[in-house]
Amino acid sequence: MTAAPHVGQDSPRRELGGFLRAHRALLAPADVGLPATPRRRTAGLRREEVAALSGVSVAWYTWLEQGRVDTSRQVLDAVARTLRMDEAAHAHALTLAGFTPAHSPTRTPTHPTHPLQPMLDAWPTSPALLLTSAFDILAWNKAYATLWPDPADVPPDRRNLLLLLTTDPGHQSTLPTWQPLTLALYRHFRTRADREPPTSRSARVTELLRDECPDLAAWWGCRSVGDFTSHDIELTTPAGELAPYEATLLLTSEPRDGCILVQTPARSRLHPSPRPSSL
Repeated sequence: MTAAPHVGQDSPRRELGGFLRAHRALLAPADVGLPATPRRRTAGLRREEVAALSGVSVAWYTWLEQGRVDTSRQVLDAVARTLRMDEAAHAHALTLAGFTPAHSPTRTPTHPTHPLQPMLDAWPTSPALLLTSAFDILAWNKAYATLWPDPADVPPDRRNLLLLLTTDPGHQSTLPTWQPLTLALYRHFRTRADREPPTSRSARVTELLRDECPDLAAWWGCRSVGDFTSHDIELTTPAGELAPYEATLLLTSEPRDGCILVQTPARSRLHPSPRPSSL
């Protein structure tokens, strides 16, 4: 991304910059999981905080707010997540940047849900997650929140499956032998991440993994890749017992390069039912 020539005040890029500044001013550090800081001269997050949480440089984000650069949809999505935009605001930001929103609802629901949420909810005994290509968690079902730590209790900027599996004691308690599954998922992640730009969310997740899990440096330095197939795992139930599950990854068309991780109780193999197919 490079700086663009000066444009007029009525440029959509200028409008986008003003829109981002307005949303930045509405947030406090605590809203995005940052510690409180001494009194600030202006309200809202600092530009460097938004840049760090979005995986871009401070200089580039400053140019974005000044209307001096174009942006990719992926980066704008990351900025919108950082600024806690609702569906309508996110769609407006995409429009200002010249992108066509995936859908433009006439009203924003009180609790926005992903179009694939009904599919996740249709698996009452199979914990399931909807993931982006960077393995950020977009949606989950009740079965997942019952067996695993509830993603709703995790700050959105930390709601990443790889990050949680490698750093969160609650996730490692649910899956005591977490390393084989996590490494297989990371290899799948790498097949997509290596094709994305340095400012992508995947690049940011890679940085976080390296910084927060230095004891797994051999993983992060390995160049091995491979599509995830399925894995047999044992999960700790609320009763404290280990139960066998099969973890399967289903590819999705939306989000692009995203997937659903569904964990099917092994006992269901005794009474086969139609398995969900790739989307």
